[in-house]
Amino acid sequence: MQGLQRLSLLYAFAHLLCQVSAIYLPLREHAGATFFDGWAYYGNVDNTTWGNVTYLDQPTATTKGLTFVNEAGNAVVKVDNSTTLDAPTMQGQVVNRDSIRLTSIDSYGIGSLIIIDALHIPYGCSVWPSFWTYGMQEEWPNAGEIDIIEAINNMDHNQIALHTPGGCFQAPDPDQTGTTLAQDCSTNRGCIVAETKPNSFGSGFAQAGGGVYAVQMATTGINAWFWGRADIPDNLKTATSTSNIDVTNWGLPTAAYPASTCNMTQYFPPQNLVLLTTLCGHWAGVPSIYRSTCQTPTNSCFNDNVLGPPSNFDQAYWEIQYVRTYISDDAPKPPASSTSSSSTQSSSTDSGGPSEPPKAPSSAVYLRFSYETFTILPFIFAVALMFWV
Repeated sequence: MQGLQRLSLLYAFAHLLCQVSAIYLPLREHAGATFFDGWAYYGNVDNTTWGNVTYLDQPTATTKGLTFVNEAGNAVVKVDNSTTLDAPTMQGQVVNRDSIRLTSIDSYGIGSLIIIDALHIPYGCSVWPSFWTYGMQEEWPNAGEIDIIEAINNMDHNQIALHTPGGCFQAPDPDQTGTTLAQDCSTNRGCIVAETKPNSFGSGFAQAGGGVYAVQMATTGINAWFWGRADIPDNLKTATSTSNIDVTNWGLPTAAYPASTCNMTQYFPPQNLVLLTTLCGHWAGVPSIYRSTCQTPTNSCFNDNVLGPPSNFDQAYWEIQYVRTYISDDAPKPPASSTSSSSTQSSSTDSGGPSEPPKAPSSAVYLRFSYETFTILPFIFAVALMFWV
């Protein structure tokens, strides 16, 4: 009996030894003068959420000043706030305001970490910004979608969601700080978690100096975090584009989607990043939803905003310090593709991957075990110790 007790204790100790930090290696950075390299401009009307916008191509966006890098070195992606639009004069005439939709050329699979540091997220009546991922291999939602930042109108908090075909759910009572609003990821709404920390969206986010969002895509599940500017973890505050990132001490995520009720490798093939702002559409513009999140003279999303003074959209811009992506060293490496730049034109079917496999900085020192190593090492130690006991 004493030998068995000793064996149990040694097994537990051996298991602890195997809990090596979850370290991610830098893969890509979009920041500063090169922020817009590696993105495709949509160059079409909003034909996915049916918002009242036309997404510009890269040359037109640059000429009209809707995408640029400001004097602070931050990327700005905005809705047109200088043009007064006339009301339609004929039945069926479409009137749209200019906006931007960017899709990453690179795609990111299980084993990836995605981080965005933003100072300002678009907000205001009719405004629907989002930063999300989706698989381009099949028609939506068969290749998955992860909504990292998404809210509308005058909401004061962000919502995180997954979208999948049938069979993926958020587990009951996950270890998270957010509030679950829906668990079935296959519905039109997706499986939604509402942020409970203050200042995650809207004017509060901007006045607090913005913040950082991060999403971890792992075989064990998908986790999403948010920190206001004052609460950003130290290892992110001091990180550079070549720093390794350890997520161990980040605490509970806002949203946790364990793989116990959703097979991540089945539902989430490599994902492309999307950054956009649409107006009205089938969420922000739904009359009942619009009335609950905005109060305007006629309670019409289109008439009171898109056709209103262009100053309605003075706050409808992204200001981003960086988007960084990382990969765990035991994850499958993304496929290579030709080098891309911000001049790349896009349609809704553009796709691609990183130009070369990720490499750790030459000065990096890290220790990383695979999932299989975590699983089998305690068993090996225990068997070896049986002979000693």
